[in-house]
Amino acid sequence: MTATSTPTSTPGTFVTVRGDRHSEVAHTLAEPVPQALSVFDQLGLWGNLGVSLLGFTGAIFVLQPGGTGTPELSLAAGLTAIVLGTVLGTLPVALAGLPGTRTGAPAMVLLRGLFGARLSYLPTALNIFQCVGWGIFELVTIATAAHTVAPALPRWAYILMAGVITALLTIRPLGFIRILRRYVTAAVMIVLVYLFIQLVRHPLPPFTQGTWGPGFWVAMDTVVAAAISFAPLAADYTRHSRSRAAAFNGVFFGYGTTQVLCYVIGLLALVTVAKSGNIYGAFIALPAGAIGFGILALRELDQSFANVYSTAASTQNLRPLWDRRVLAIVISAATTAGALFLTISDYENFLILLGSVFVPMSAVLIVDFFILAKGHWDLSPQAPTRWLMLLPWAAGFVTYQLINPGYVSWWVSAWTHVAQAIGFTPAVWMSASICSFAVAAAVTLLAGGLTAAARRRAARAGQHAPAA
Repeated sequence: MTATSTPTSTPGTFVTVRGDRHSEVAHTLAEPVPQALSVFDQLGLWGNLGVSLLGFTGAIFVLQPGGTGTPELSLAAGLTAIVLGTVLGTLPVALAGLPGTRTGAPAMVLLRGLFGARLSYLPTALNIFQCVGWGIFELVTIATAAHTVAPALPRWAYILMAGVITALLTIRPLGFIRILRRYVTAAVMIVLVYLFIQLVRHPLPPFTQGTWGPGFWVAMDTVVAAAISFAPLAADYTRHSRSRAAAFNGVFFGYGTTQVLCYVIGLLALVTVAKSGNIYGAFIALPAGAIGFGILALRELDQSFANVYSTAASTQNLRPLWDRRVLAIVISAATTAGALFLTISDYENFLILLGSVFVPMSAVLIVDFFILAKGHWDLSPQAPTRWLMLLPWAAGFVTYQLINPGYVSWWVSAWTHVAQAIGFTPAVWMSASICSFAVAAAVTLLAGGLTAAARRRAARAGQHAPAA
């Protein structure tokens, strides 16, 4: 029996039911939530999400964090940035997903408890924007990769096919996750291990050749941003976990392992067979490389699936009774049109901007849910607005921009003027991600303490007030 055959509940409250292996996501937020995904299902999902063709090419931002023509990091520095950045980026994602398992709420609905129902529309809109942007990115990436392997069809034909398949996958999301676990994960791991072995057989530069320099922290922040961009999506999938351990371990170990492999393979390719930057061509040139690359290109559909499905789930925070299947089809059509007609560039700056938004928001969510609220949030459509929670989020965002504003000239210039006005000069050891997270967490604790103190004073005043 599927979860949708059980009695419905009031929008904003979530009845979780232990689902069987045939359970599927309900159509609206007013229906029970099947918790049917095992730890292996979560490992399969997040292990596949940790692999991305964009991650392979994104390794250039680890090797040369200052941009083309700037000094390269050493292999030792690059590998350290990849591992440390992945751990620091994946841990908040895993923690951000746990409230979904505990409450059964999708990610953006959880933010009703953090910011209040109305104010949660702000991060919801930002998340919809980032998911649609990523969805367009992924369709273009899939089409580019497929056209590289099989150029007989034009790129636009591959975009259309990928868009249609993405829409179909979102109709039965839990079923697709089970397919990933059963059939796709093993094939992807075999390809990754094969690519790694083929690349390390080539002569590598000395591990210390290159620099650590100030670029190390920028490189690490790029890796952190790639991982933490999933934080506002995590609960959309962990809400269906059978246990909290399955949710946490699936995200942390599944995603963390494959993102490290993905970036390491990209980095090794750049210093061996793809010094010109053409990583796709270098992979295909390896023995049996076209087959392996074709598997990775086909697997990329899980990225477009996640972005479209989470856009639909985010939209349901605004309209809880809208059918997620209809939303998914409409969103798939919109991302397909965007991939066909829009030109999206400046990938690194897009990542850095997302990191600066969602790194501090993750800190505020984790601290408030686990420490201040102790797991008790009001997730109803009437949840009161908590304006004070915008303060730590904003403080973390400002901290990030003061340390690493990116590379868009007018944006960098604006934040440079702000830094000069307040007399701030970032030290070379400062990581924008770590400092932003720490500041947001500290301000959240401070705001929570002030609120609790105000409530105690009000309670004492009420006790001592004269009776009417």
